[in-house]
Amino acid sequence: MANYPIPVFHFSVSLGGGAPIGFSEVSGLTQEVQAIDYRDGLMSYTTLPLKRPGLKKASNITLKKGYIEKDNNFYDWLNNSGNPGVDRRDLTITLLNDENNPVFVWSITQAWPVKIEGPGLKATGNEIAIESIELVHEGMKVAAM
Repeated sequence: MANYPIPVFHFSVSLGGGAPIGFSEVSGLTQEVQAIDYRDGLMSYTTLPLKRPGLKKASNITLKKGYIEKDNNFYDWLNNSGNPGVDRRDLTITLLNDENNPVFVWSITQAWPVKIEGPGLKATGNEIAIESIELVHEGMKVAAM
């Protein structure tokens, strides 16, 4: 049996350990390590600086889904029900195979919304109303199953 790459269209997202939410798109699953350049006066053997690993950095995560009537959960989360501060939640994004089994799992810690974008309204449009939520977080772990 050949090993084929995994398609990206079969995934699930859950917030705070709750039931999966039907998102149509997830982006921003990016991590990087910033490089530090270092050079001192005794390095006469090269003109190139040394490269050392610096701080880790993760991108904001953007989730998109179709609007559902009387569902204002993301706006309530952003506004924290009128309370000061933020409501941090853990997030689990799971890429699934054809048998509905997890293949990759992204575990996001301490996520909270910084931006919600409503749909572009157009009188001649024929699309579904899509909302997007942008989340910052304090850590991402990736596990291959």
